[in-house]
Amino acid sequence: MPDQVTAHPARHGRHWVLPFASSLSEPCQHALPRLAAAQALPHFSHLLGRLLEAERLEGDEYALSMPHERVLAASMGWPTQDGLMPWAAWWAAQDGIALHSAPNSDQSEPQPWGLLSPGHWLMGRDHLTLLDPAKLGLSEAESRTLFEAIAPLFTEDGWTLSWGTPQRWYATHPSLEGLPTASLDRVIGRNPDLWLTEHPQARMVRRLQSEVQMLLYQHPVNDAREAAGLATVNSFWLSGCGAVPARTALPDHIQLIDDLRAPMLADDMPLWLDAWSHLDTTLFPQIHAALDGGEPIRLTLCGERHAVTLTPAPAAGLGQRLWRAVKQLASSARDAANPAALLQSL
Repeated sequence: MPDQVTAHPARHGRHWVLPFASSLSEPCQHALPRLAAAQALPHFSHLLGRLLEAERLEGDEYALSMPHERVLAASMGWPTQDGLMPWAAWWAAQDGIALHSAPNSDQSEPQPWGLLSPGHWLMGRDHLTLLDPAKLGLSEAESRTLFEAIAPLFTEDGWTLSWGTPQRWYATHPSLEGLPTASLDRVIGRNPDLWLTEHPQARMVRRLQSEVQMLLYQHPVNDAREAAGLATVNSFWLSGCGAVPARTALPDHIQLIDDLRAPMLADDMPLWLDAWSHLDTTLFPQIHAALDGGEPIRLTLCGERHAVTLTPAPAAGLGQRLWRAVKQLASSARDAANPAALLQSL
């Protein structure tokens, strides 16, 4: 099992969390050498020479939750069990949606909610691929019409649905309590069938996915989208199940940097490399300035398997400082020559 994550209080100063810094995908593995030379990312290369690895969160590419999700969940004081982090509640808070208890439910018991992401499951020659819901360009009118069309399938089984945004719907049902689900970030661009868990409580979800697929086949909204050359909405993905936690916002000292997410999920490596270059001229000089000002900063780089947190070296005696300076000099020279080595390890 992956390690548990420990939350760090604000005394650590500003903390930048950078997801999708690397991936095991073939396109990313081919792109990483482009970041190996110091001149590719000069500010990042220099920064690596000023920081030490303080923590390493180990995981694997088959985990239901992404490394950055575990880091962020810990910062909010959530449990970090794989696939059991209440991200539906987090997204609802971002969308300004209040997730209430279901009608006729026991008000003393917190209700588990899940995030329903309407999407397109692309049928290929050998398998399905889940397209990024954010790339569908689904309008509010289209989304609401489809939401209203599928709602009876859920309410007949005792579910309660709430519309949030064109790409985010919310659902509550007792079966969502303790139901592990794969993160949407984990499944986009991959075969969703492989990420549907065999948990007994997931059987109803599988059935509903099949019923939604049949209902939306040749739905007028989809007919119009298909005629316009747009991807249809033919299913949904369920994720982030759990009761609404006490905290649904990141601590003030945490800054989530998601510039690399969209190009990585799209396997658009030229755009991903451009995003790294943009970070090198914007974010990393900002972190350098914080270091120069003596701030106790933290930088967490998250890949597909692991996350590593870098911090400035702690204060030490003269002998320790001299020894650390020698080690840092060697490390700086190595990392400046090949900053991609760290990314490769994620």
